[in-house]
Amino acid sequence: MGTLRGQLRFLREQGFDVHVVSSPSDEAARFVAAEGGSFIPVEMRREIAPLHDLRALWRLWRVLRRLRPDICQVGMPKAGLLGGLAAWLARVPCRVYMLHGLRLETLSGGKRLLLTWAERVACRAAHRVVCVSESLRRRAVELGIVADGRCAVLGAGSANGVDVERFAVSEELCGVADQIRDDLGIPKSASVVGFVGRLTRDKGIYELVQAFERLKKGYPNLHLLLVGAYEEGDPVPHATRMKIAIEPRVLRVGHVNDTAPYYHAMDLVALPSCREGLPTVVLEAGAAGKPVVGSRATGMADAVEDGRTGLLAPVGDVAALAEKLAKLLDDPAWSKEMGNAARQHVAKNFRQENVWTMLAAFYHSLLPAQDSDVVQRVTRGALADSRTHST
Repeated sequence: MGTLRGQLRFLREQGFDVHVVSSPSDEAARFVAAEGGSFIPVEMRREIAPLHDLRALWRLWRVLRRLRPDICQVGMPKAGLLGGLAAWLARVPCRVYMLHGLRLETLSGGKRLLLTWAERVACRAAHRVVCVSESLRRRAVELGIVADGRCAVLGAGSANGVDVERFAVSEELCGVADQIRDDLGIPKSASVVGFVGRLTRDKGIYELVQAFERLKKGYPNLHLLLVGAYEEGDPVPHATRMKIAIEPRVLRVGHVNDTAPYYHAMDLVALPSCREGLPTVVLEAGAAGKPVVGSRATGMADAVEDGRTGLLAPVGDVAALAEKLAKLLDDPAWSKEMGNAARQHVAKNFRQENVWTMLAAFYHSLLPAQDSDVVQRVTRGALADSRTHST
């Protein structure tokens, strides 16, 4: 839900009446209420469940028939399919699919075919498909998910941007970061490579741990800090989990509500993902002034300027990943220079207020200009997502 922090309130201030449809969650309900929106729970499962999905489609249709929104935006594969079909059946005038990424990129066989079909249907049910990055847009067109003329990227991309000031260097954040390192037993002289996100195979945890194994002998003061929880939908190999559990210089803190101070406990950030849309972690790291070593996956090149704000290695290449990490560990001055460039890049292209303004302008552009009553009155909007939050 935190990925929409501030956006719903901004849209309310711009005259939109915002309703959020999501799987039931007390946390999501509190968040939406705090943002000034209306929360409507509809159970949706991320994995395939035919009977449950049909019930969810029926409930979504009933919600949209009752709300009669002018604009319905859906996001994520399951909500994109079910919410998009429900909006089409309910004859919502303006239907938007926010494409956050392509999960099918790392699938094969029947699952890939099924998810490809689902994405195509979701895109066909929408009037417009908004991709969160240009490389994601190109990849979706290349795979035949959506026609070139029916998809777009708003500005430099991103679904919500980043609160640059929240992650900026400050005495308070650095104090908390020092305490984090002390609590974890990380020496002041140690170098810390950090990871923030879901601990899954697709996020490159296997490759990152293998790269650390290659580096640890040559860098006796090197620590790997993992911030995030395991997810069983895309599990990390058991052997990798065991290495994380027993290696004293690999530290896992689990899920945290505020990641900002953790970036300042790191020297650089690693994100060797197999796929992305536009990685928020890279934007947050940049706002904190930290360079990123990532992979050349979809979405990564839009967030990391290779050689300027970070370094990119081929997807799945452990040796190349270790080499890129070593380059920054060996040259702290260059690493700091990249971190400063990353902060400038994020502040220029991904500031939240700019992303929100473009999104609001896009919504208004969808409304029929000749219908003055629609343009002048408060605009209704319904947004659906199969995770614990909606947009």
